[in-house]
Amino acid sequence: MTGGNITNSVFGLVTEVMPAAFGDFNSDELTDLFVVHGEPNTVEVMLAREQEPLLQVDQGLSCMFSSRHITSIVPGNFDGDAHLDILVTTLDLEDKLTYIFILWGGLNYLNCSNTTEVAVMKNQPVVLDYNDDMIVDLFGEDRNGRRIFLLFSENRAVKPQVINITQSEHPLRAPHSHAFLDLDGDDATDLFISTEDGFELWTRNETGVLGLDKKIEPPAGLKTKQMGQSLFLDLELTGKMYHLLPVCFDDFADCVPCKNSTLFAYVNEKWHNLNPVLKDSTGQVWGFYRCSRLPYTDTVTLRGGDFNMDGYPDILATLSVKNSPSKVFLLENVESSSGSLSRTYAIHGDALAPMNNETTMGAFYDLYQDGILDVILYGSSRVQAFRNTLDYDANFVKVMVLTGTDRGGNLPGPSISYKTITQEGEPRAAVAAQLPQSAHFSLGLPYTIFGLGRTPNFVDILMVGLAGKSKAWTQIIPNSQMVVIPSPLDQPSKWRAQLFITPSKMILLSVAALTGTCALIVGIIGALYWKERQEDRIEKLQEAHRFHFDAM
Repeated sequence: MTGGNITNSVFGLVTEVMPAAFGDFNSDELTDLFVVHGEPNTVEVMLAREQEPLLQVDQGLSCMFSSRHITSIVPGNFDGDAHLDILVTTLDLEDKLTYIFILWGGLNYLNCSNTTEVAVMKNQPVVLDYNDDMIVDLFGEDRNGRRIFLLFSENRAVKPQVINITQSEHPLRAPHSHAFLDLDGDDATDLFISTEDGFELWTRNETGVLGLDKKIEPPAGLKTKQMGQSLFLDLELTGKMYHLLPVCFDDFADCVPCKNSTLFAYVNEKWHNLNPVLKDSTGQVWGFYRCSRLPYTDTVTLRGGDFNMDGYPDILATLSVKNSPSKVFLLENVESSSGSLSRTYAIHGDALAPMNNETTMGAFYDLYQDGILDVILYGSSRVQAFRNTLDYDANFVKVMVLTGTDRGGNLPGPSISYKTITQEGEPRAAVAAQLPQSAHFSLGLPYTIFGLGRTPNFVDILMVGLAGKSKAWTQIIPNSQMVVIPSPLDQPSKWRAQLFITPSKMILLSVAALTGTCALIVGIIGALYWKERQEDRIEKLQEAHRFHFDAM
């Protein structure tokens, strides 16, 4: 794998910004970047384009919170009008509470006039769709530590409905890694909660209401202060979602690199130590890193995506070592020679070098809309862009699930899965969730990219599950970008899909080879035809001469 620095081609001169979230704000089918800058007290939308620079600021798409410290940005449809709105959370440095604002969005503008918070919470909320109405809601703790859901409606003037939760044995963890995704395979989206004691899984009952299903204990002997943020991936391509947990056995001391790091995976009711290889090519062993005074590192956050397009999801992680600045590393999903699972993670050479020096954040982003995940990096108060140019021709399927209309993306929680046959004739299955997490700059993408490796075969089945319903599409062409519109939500037979094909190098070479072959065949046929005409002409002349000779 090779790559290069494309910062100027992507950001131009606008590099002193902090990436905060992704979403298609102006409904042009290009994924825009939401950034913050200043104290940070300003939120701005950088619109994606097909010309360089690929991301550009636009008038009317910036809002300032002069006396606030912005802690997260979450684009979503909070009023059901199919336009992306922006949830902004700010931290009050005096009372330490989180104030929540909504910037109502239009097609090409942001409404910055709403300076009154819609809610105050103890910590950052997680975005979900509580009642399956395709309008985004929130879950968190109010200022008194009581768990609540906040339900938004089509009427912007009405305050969100508050639903109080009585099951609150343990306070929520802060920073938290709550998630909204299907963890039990029933196509209904569940709520995963991280508490100071461990984890809780909330599933939907027969009437569709979320309630506590079970508690999940941390890996044996571990305390929450030894754990980072949870991440959810199909680690082994089994069609199941694995709960990954970064761990520091010697505790996450502030701004001190962890000396003894590992990754745990929870699947089938059991924790497995993956024993990741965090040793670089020089033999240096790196560790997870948390530093509250640096951007993005107030918690240990992993971000997943298939960088090398082999089908197995890789990870971007911020690591450090004593007396050295932090660096973002690509942890590649590799075969495991030891341990109870068949896959683990390892530092891949230094795939992002030298751009990853003194960086605190790395996130995947399909910058060229070609189905290949590039990387954006942040460090030393500036953002950079890294182009992922694979040295082999890989196939993919890219899927985006909208909020029930032709516009309006960033729907949290849908389950997307596929089944196919590899070139070797082996069955393969994988599952992913769209935007399962939203707080603490999780930087999830509003689409899912499945790498298919060099498998040129059709994807046999691609399935989307949502709100307890699902629909399958068959024989999906590789290198397709698929937009799913699940409307009406309760009638999956009417769900629509739009398919856009991106020709791969292999297809283009095949077309060129086929064209060349056809041209060669046409040339041969033409030459034979010409030769036959010449022979016919000579034969007729000979017959004419023979006739005259006989007449004499």
